[in-house]
Amino acid sequence: MWPDLVTRLGLLAAALAFEAAAGYPQALTQAIGHPVTWIGALIGWLDRSFNAAPAVHRVTDEGHRRTPLLVWPGKTAGVLALAVIIAAPVILALVLQSLLTPSWPGLVLLALFTSTLLATRSLDTHVRAVADALDAGGLDAGRHAVAQIVGRDPETLDEAGVCRAAIESLAENFSDGIVAPALWFAVAGLPGIVAYKAINTADSMIGHRTPRHEAFGWAAARLDDLVNLPASRFSALLMTAASCLLPAASPQAAIRAVWRDANSHRSPNAGWPEAAMAGALGFQLAGPRSYGGVMSADPPMGDGRRELMAADVRRALWLYRMAAGLGWGLVVLLAAVGGRA
Repeated sequence: MWPDLVTRLGLLAAALAFEAAAGYPQALTQAIGHPVTWIGALIGWLDRSFNAAPAVHRVTDEGHRRTPLLVWPGKTAGVLALAVIIAAPVILALVLQSLLTPSWPGLVLLALFTSTLLATRSLDTHVRAVADALDAGGLDAGRHAVAQIVGRDPETLDEAGVCRAAIESLAENFSDGIVAPALWFAVAGLPGIVAYKAINTADSMIGHRTPRHEAFGWAAARLDDLVNLPASRFSALLMTAASCLLPAASPQAAIRAVWRDANSHRSPNAGWPEAAMAGALGFQLAGPRSYGGVMSADPPMGDGRRELMAADVRRALWLYRMAAGLGWGLVVLLAAVGGRA
């Protein structure tokens, strides 16, 4: 049985509520891992086994030479690997959804499983930890906390840089970790959200412009750009709407920043929520940043203050919470209207 749109929206509303209230239990993570880590293990195995870049023979961590199982041109191998990365978990999701949907207890379990693929609470927790670390332990503690959520070089960051990094991660992951998976669940149920998480995880692991992954990760990076396109725009809209509810925030400035800056970001998607958050709160985000010792000359998002503090991270968290709440309310409203119809 395939759940209809109204049922999917109801399940999505429940899953968002479950995750925001409880998150994914740490004890469960330690006992069996997390669905994303299971997908990550598959990606890691495919990368080790079929990625011949930058050389056919590679030395493993144990000092042994390793030869990929098969040697294809990088992009071909990457496309085939991505097909497996998507197909394997989607087939499992199709089976699980078909087993759970005939009954109400099964639907509850389906909503609970769906909640594990959303990140409302965990994103809040990780970003709040940066502000708490800065307040309690100073710059070194803040650098350590922000290193858990961003890929840039933490030792190059001053306090304002730590705060900007945390806020940029919050804005981008609002789209990638909440809005996009919710959207794809609404479109295609559990297989939809699982396919999205597989693509997004593949992009985060192999979709890098490095000698090793430039070719092998090309397909993952391009497909991730495509599947995130609608959610990034909608995320900017939700943040702009939420700025109407937050004192001293400006929806007009959010709209101006998105209109002017969103498309100048190096990512076709990340600039939309980042620009919306920067404009709404009167910040300037992005700009030059260091990744792996290499400076990235990124253009700024917004034209406000660049010298940010822990209190500014907390303001960004409030905007994020309001935007997430508005998104959840919209899902509930659509489910209710659809149910009446």
